[in-house]
Amino acid sequence: MPVEPLEHTPASDGPRHVALIMDGNGRWAQARGLPRALGHREGVQALKRTVQAAPALGIKCLTVFGFSTENWRRPAEEVSDLMGLVRTYVASDLRKLEREGVRVRILGRRAGLPADIAQIIERTEASTAHNDRFLLQVAFNYGGRADIVDAAQRYADRVRAGEATGPLDEETLGLGLSTAGGPPVDVIVRTSGEQRLSNFLLWEAAYAEFVYQNVLWPDYGAEALADVVEQYRNRDRRFGGLTSAPALAAG
Repeated sequence: MPVEPLEHTPASDGPRHVALIMDGNGRWAQARGLPRALGHREGVQALKRTVQAAPALGIKCLTVFGFSTENWRRPAEEVSDLMGLVRTYVASDLRKLEREGVRVRILGRRAGLPADIAQIIERTEASTAHNDRFLLQVAFNYGGRADIVDAAQRYADRVRAGEATGPLDEETLGLGLSTAGGPPVDVIVRTSGEQRLSNFLLWEAAYAEFVYQNVLWPDYGAEALADVVEQYRNRDRRFGGLTSAPALAAG
């Protein structure tokens, strides 16, 4: 079942697609004298709250940064715990997501993932593919640069196979991204006060709005997400153009 792209809407209507860099799990745990693993576990609860709150705010799609291609450099114990959270989240919430009309889509590279994680991803996507009330995209083993490189490589492979000809343009490259067919990103949010993209949705961020919030991810929920919607509604989105102004009176 293909993803139906959403049209861009005026900022005053509120964002339909919010992308979240869920930052601050480790600092949340450290501030409480707890292991980082507990911060990540509380972060899963924050994700559940946020997904639950989004539809009532007019949001139709959330894309969250779950695990980056660079996160493999973290200590093996932390990586193992993060993989364990994927297993736990799916086991505890998959049926609920199915019932509530949430479609789950995983962005990023599948190669190199533990076999059971790859199977969980396939099962989750398959069991929610018919849902169309809300789209949850999880960037997992994902990096913006890697995704662009992979898209270009897919096109080169098609050219070598005689399936494509001509120069590579923006539209064709976009169709090779793991986000292909998805709705345009309206706003990218980073929590914890940090202000950088960290290799997240580099292509898709071209005309997205940015919101930085001084809240650690485990404390996130409906109130913080509502603040994003309000900030977005006060933005002037021009997509490279100019805001229309009234014509000057003659004379």
